[in-house]
Amino acid sequence: MTTTSPTPGQLLKMWRQRRRLSQLALATEADVSQRHLSFVESGRAVPSREMLLRLTEQLGIPLRERNRLLLAAGFAPAYGERPIDAPEFETIRGVIERLLASHAPYPALAVDRHWHLLMSNRPLERLLGGIEPALLEPPINVLRLTLHPQGLASRIRNFREWRAHILERLARQADTTADPALASLSEELKDYPVPAGARPHLASRSSHAGIVVPLELAMPDGRVLSLLSTTTVFGTPLDITLEELAIESFFPADAATQAALQQLAAAAPPG
Repeated sequence: MTTTSPTPGQLLKMWRQRRRLSQLALATEADVSQRHLSFVESGRAVPSREMLLRLTEQLGIPLRERNRLLLAAGFAPAYGERPIDAPEFETIRGVIERLLASHAPYPALAVDRHWHLLMSNRPLERLLGGIEPALLEPPINVLRLTLHPQGLASRIRNFREWRAHILERLARQADTTADPALASLSEELKDYPVPAGARPHLASRSSHAGIVVPLELAMPDGRVLSLLSTTTVFGTPLDITLEELAIESFFPADAATQAALQQLAAAAPPG
């Protein structure tokens, strides 16, 4: 059997429909005629490189997929993809390292598009005790580590709520990027068992109920940390790796968690 690669018009149509835009709406936003856009999508017209870049910008297509569309049209990719340890990324790595370090004594980490761990600070490492060593072998997938029965799952007091939050976020990310690997990861996570004794969904007595879902993580000494998460991304990336990188930072949701994290940092050996 042979497979036919999609044409640039087919890819444009797929992304337009994924963004729930009509031809008229996209044509208006991109300042092109609806007739010409229709011809491009049907293959009756060949788009220029400039038009493709304009349309992909209006559609908010990820840089990785913009390159794919350009290649389908016979053009060279417009965006580079350097590894995080590339010399050109020295300044960026420094920025990320400073962000992570300055967030102490609270945990923070940097991940790639598939949720593989790129960097983390020491407070995060202190929370990972008791995890199956195989889950800590690179590349470490943060979501797998969180929901796996031999990962953090048994320590998450509000497991059902946190799991629903992760799966919903992953579904949005997969829909936005059209990345099949994210859809596959989502299916894998859905198959993980719920820990024995996990409380029912929406049973949280947190003061944040109805506003935000905290991560309630039990520690070996019996204390429960309540953490709120935020996501930071670079605002004007022109490199695929940088666009797909995200920094996840956790903040204490109550005074007890703040004190516990400060105590953990004070008791940790220097280094």
